[in-house]
Amino acid sequence: MAVSLRATGTTMEEAAASSARDYVTLMKPNVMQLVVFTGAVGLFLAPGTLHPLLAAVTLLAILVAAGASAAINNWYDVDIDVRMARTRNRPTAAGRIQPGDALGFGVVLSILSVMVLGLATNWLAAGLLAFTIGFYVFIYTMWLKRRTPQNIVIGGAAGALPPVVAWAAVTGRIDVLPVLMFLIVFLWTPPHFWALALYRSGDYAKVGVPMLPVIAGGESTRNHILWYTVVLGSVALLPAFMGYLGPVYGVVAFALSAEFFRRALVLRRTRSDVVAMRLFRFSIIYLFALFAAMVVDKVLPVAVL
Repeated sequence: MAVSLRATGTTMEEAAASSARDYVTLMKPNVMQLVVFTGAVGLFLAPGTLHPLLAAVTLLAILVAAGASAAINNWYDVDIDVRMARTRNRPTAAGRIQPGDALGFGVVLSILSVMVLGLATNWLAAGLLAFTIGFYVFIYTMWLKRRTPQNIVIGGAAGALPPVVAWAAVTGRIDVLPVLMFLIVFLWTPPHFWALALYRSGDYAKVGVPMLPVIAGGESTRNHILWYTVVLGSVALLPAFMGYLGPVYGVVAFALSAEFFRRALVLRRTRSDVVAMRLFRFSIIYLFALFAAMVVDKVLPVAVL
């Protein structure tokens, strides 16, 4: 999986001059933001109390674990990253960080994040965090990604676990609401990434990654996106229907899910890659806004009182 410095057009001096910014980039900070945010919402909604310092440590552990997984992913995927327009400027693909260094960096951060979370909170939370890292690295990156168009469907479980990890850090158990939060992120992941894959299908086809648009075609992918938004919208309403969250969340969830469905329907009808990219960007707003509504729903009654 390693790529030589000569192959990437980078000198040893340039590779040795890798900056702190390259190591931050290695951890995919854009992805980390969403992971930490959903984890923070799980932490906030969990019953019970956690010392502010321990709460901060919990979120830091989730952040570091996400970054560690991304670093290992950069190491393993360097051979295809150098050939894809979207990824060829990643530090490993561009030769600014050697793949072996990325692997060591990721492994050390993985161990530290799990150990710190276990010592600071409890070992159920730490075990879930270790499972998250392992699932992303071994199940998604090394097994599913290059073998099946269902890669992102199954692999999305890793990115959906942070709310459960955070909840367990507070309570020492797993309850229904964090499972519903997991399901929301799990069902959100396929239409989110398939929209991007439609836009970048040529890139994936070039390197032999069997994303759904490459294997099944754009028409089938757009149909999958549409139906996933229906299922996602239904599950997103469950926390309100089951009484775990109130009407504020319910109204916001309905409005956001209706808009997601509308945009997916437009994509289904127009068959436009530009519309697919717009849907991809909206999907990020959707998840942020949905989880923010969970917080507002809990805070608002207290503020009114």
